[in-house]
Amino acid sequence: MSENQTNPIREAISEAISEHETILFMKGTPEAPACGFSARTVAMLQSLQAPFAAVDILPDPRIRQELSAISNWPTIPQLFHKGELIGGCDIVTEMYESGELAEALELEARDAEAIEPEPIVTHSNGFTPIQNRLS
Repeated sequence: MSENQTNPIREAISEAISEHETILFMKGTPEAPACGFSARTVAMLQSLQAPFAAVDILPDPRIRQELSAISNWPTIPQLFHKGELIGGCDIVTEMYESGELAEALELEARDAEAIEPEPIVTHSNGFTPIQNRLS
């Protein structure tokens, strides 16, 4: 791909990562995870009452390919916070069990009543290669 060509899927993924404080790229949705690793990661986030956006990577295989190119991480799910990759299910599980996940997501400093879900990203050009689902 030349410098003059754009990659709408990669741009949409990068935009979603930068626009959402916490975002999970997963198989399925938080309401209906399509793999055990995604289900486990969602369960940990929900048990911490962490607000997060979610993107189902299954509708288009290019999402997974472009996400891995951005993150340099091969597996799904992938959890990002403030634009930085936290990791996949194994790392998130270790951090959850040690208490580091709540710290990394800055949950102690939040007032539970003040937490509001993040809005779903829409694209002005009408092209939405990824869908965000809120937990």
